[in-house]
Amino acid sequence: MQDALQAPTPLLGIDLGTTNSLIAVWRDGRAELIANALGQCLTPSVVSVDEDGSLLIGEAARSRLTTHPDRSVAAFKRFIGTDKRFDIGGQTFSPEELSALVLGSLKQDAEAFLGCPVTEAVISVPAYFSDEQRKRTCFAAQLAGLKVQRLINEPTAAAMAYGLHEQQFERTLIFDLGGGTFDVTVLEYALPLIEVHASTGDNFLGGEDFTYALLQACLQHWQLTLSDIDPQALATLHDSVEQLKCRLPQGPQTLIWTGAGAQREWALDEAAAQKIWAPLLARVRAPVEQALRDARLSPRDLDSLVLVGGATRMQALQQMVATLFGRLPYRHMDPDTIVALGAATQAACKARDSAIEELILTDVCPYTLGVESRRDGTEGVFSPIIERNTVIPASRVSRFYTTHPQQASLTVKVYQGERPWVRDNIYIDRFDIELTPVDAIQAVDIRFSYDINGLLEVDVTLVDSGQRHVRTIDSSPAGLDEDARRISQERLAGLKIHPRDAMPNRALLARLERAWAQSLGEQRDQVGDWLAEFTRVLASQDADAIHRQRQLLSQGLDAFER
Repeated sequence: MQDALQAPTPLLGIDLGTTNSLIAVWRDGRAELIANALGQCLTPSVVSVDEDGSLLIGEAARSRLTTHPDRSVAAFKRFIGTDKRFDIGGQTFSPEELSALVLGSLKQDAEAFLGCPVTEAVISVPAYFSDEQRKRTCFAAQLAGLKVQRLINEPTAAAMAYGLHEQQFERTLIFDLGGGTFDVTVLEYALPLIEVHASTGDNFLGGEDFTYALLQACLQHWQLTLSDIDPQALATLHDSVEQLKCRLPQGPQTLIWTGAGAQREWALDEAAAQKIWAPLLARVRAPVEQALRDARLSPRDLDSLVLVGGATRMQALQQMVATLFGRLPYRHMDPDTIVALGAATQAACKARDSAIEELILTDVCPYTLGVESRRDGTEGVFSPIIERNTVIPASRVSRFYTTHPQQASLTVKVYQGERPWVRDNIYIDRFDIELTPVDAIQAVDIRFSYDINGLLEVDVTLVDSGQRHVRTIDSSPAGLDEDARRISQERLAGLKIHPRDAMPNRALLARLERAWAQSLGEQRDQVGDWLAEFTRVLASQDADAIHRQRQLLSQGLDAFER
């Protein structure tokens, strides 16, 4: 008797975003987005601790940023790879643990959609993420029960999704501005080849910074400081400013806010907003210009532009891009979803799916890798070995010399960055090599080999003796401390996650509470009545009545929030 054929592993792609996250699957020859329990493709990258100690993830948690700021956290992706910790509702989390909770929620959505277990995925990361940040992203995936097939740079993922719709040779710039990070990638299509020529970015520039700039300008107009406002009132104001930013393309807007003992107003139009954003827009230009220089291209050499990330919907950004390049960007794909679709496309390529087996992708190392050296008596000099935007996999060698005769040991310190001094770059690793003391200066060859999965091999050869010392610096999931993995897995396993099938109800409750906090007078009374009615229907435990009431109130809130 023959064994039953094993079902194929789902080919999944995940966009783990600062503001929103998405998951997509490749099936029937195309990439398809997977909706969450609320029927939405975008899952807010927000985690909140409910009063009963259970965790809320996604839309319900996002609404609670306004009503329960001390129990909710967002934008933690910016701190992946750092020692920062977030204290919410009396519990402490690392950025990787919070990211794992979002990934776990996406995994549940995929399993509900596909009707089978999900264990592997391609996950996108900002192109300018460091080795440590990539390693920690893999760690977050492991905590969520996912094996990372490959990490793919976000602009490169967008390029793959875009490339499926193109059939000609062209040079393209991917302009990826999300909630918290900014990447620029220049690439060339000569299908079936997609070749990345240059990639750069800013890991601390995104739509959240544009919102925060407006918030600071608003407070300055009212002659207030952050310390003048309690956390919940500040969260409500931040939410109102974000909504104001999104409405600006419709015309001049007025923000009305009650807090700090008074009701205040602030009027804003697109021209005034652009003045406030001038320093941020200047920061946007710098990586664009660097990527073009590295690719040895001018704006007129490009055939197309692709905007990626929700922040690129801002009119100020679109105007700046159009002015800078003298053309309108490509608009046929949703900037919010293109990265997840591209990640699923890469999963299909990796699995050699017959529908796209001819699509070939090359990528680059977006930052310079090198060692600490001494030059003309000066210590702490950064000596590049693999320059930024070198096509990977790559292997490069540089020759160095010991500093004095009779030297008995050599310390190799590895860094990444674009600054001339190691103190200004990112430290990666170090190791010591014993030398046989001789009466002369010794020559040493240091070779860096860097592969597509983030594995850096350092090969040190003593030229005179031919003796070799090899060190592998692993940026893959296995390169993380086992104790750290075990402790985090045990902590997350003990947490109570709000049930997925109850999330639509919990999300609506949180949305009603948020609307009540933001409204006044008759509007607040109306929302209060809705909240009381929905609470009463929930207590009845009548599934059909709850479903009908939820649909009715959702429609009412949609109209209320316009």
